[in-house]
Amino acid sequence: MNKAMQIRNYRSEDCPQILKLFYDTVHTVNARDYSPEQLAVWATGQEDPIGWDASLSAHRTLVAEEDGVLLGFGDIDETGYLDRLYVHKDHQGRGVASALCGRLEAGVSVVTTHASITAKPFFLRRGYRCVRRQQVCRGGIELTNFVMEKDQRKLKMP
Repeated sequence: MNKAMQIRNYRSEDCPQILKLFYDTVHTVNARDYSPEQLAVWATGQEDPIGWDASLSAHRTLVAEEDGVLLGFGDIDETGYLDRLYVHKDHQGRGVASALCGRLEAGVSVVTTHASITAKPFFLRRGYRCVRRQQVCRGGIELTNFVMEKDQRKLKMP
């Protein structure tokens, strides 16, 4: 993790940058595991900023930034569902996702997520187990992802 990186709570004014980061990341990083048609329905570029802001505001949402540049974001709801975790396409492999995920998981007994093919190895390294593979249909196109779970009660030392 870069010393200059800061993690802070989400603010509504972050939403435009988050939507751009989401689109760019999906269409570059996830392109190795999904077809152009799948990427197009996953991140359309027409996401509803009001809906995203409402969702991000309702969850515990954190952003990582450095010198005013948004490096990544993640959010978790009150049930322990890790909804989104995305890192800027130009800042992969710097510990951004690990830093965000560590903060989001803190204090949560059982964390669940729906991980992409691309993200599955990251979550496995963090102690998640694959519950099941599933197909999600968006815009008539099927996308594969994985229901994953991390029971932190089992990971604690006695």
